[in-house]
Amino acid sequence: MSKTTNKDTCRSFEDNFKRSTSPMMTLYLLNEKPMYVYKLSQELEKRSNSTYKMNFLYPVLYRLQQQGYVVEYSQEVTESHRTRNYYAITDEGKKYLNEMIAKYKELLKAVDTIIMSDDDNSDSNDGFSPAV
Repeated sequence: MSKTTNKDTCRSFEDNFKRSTSPMMTLYLLNEKPMYVYKLSQELEKRSNSTYKMNFLYPVLYRLQQQGYVVEYSQEVTESHRTRNYYAITDEGKKYLNEMIAKYKELLKAVDTIIMSDDDNSDSNDGFSPAV
């Protein structure tokens, strides 16, 4: 049986967080304008100061497409008729994005409330205080 290190646990937390928020982040960017996958990836990385890198955008886009939140279309990008696949958010996708953002803010507020309440309860935790 292998031992899980704190580094592995933190990495797993980061991976799970990105996996959970990637549909919201993808729809958020597509709500601004249609994009192709490489541009989406670049925007995520640029806006997050290289913190939010996603190597699994295609599965996210395919799932959003199956759910009716995103559509794909091809567009010629050169005179030699080279095409690029773009993704655009649908009206249903915009509604879903708004719902996800509201739920995200609600959950984030709840987590912050729990974490901040630790300061108020420092006497009741037998002197243990997590390093934050």
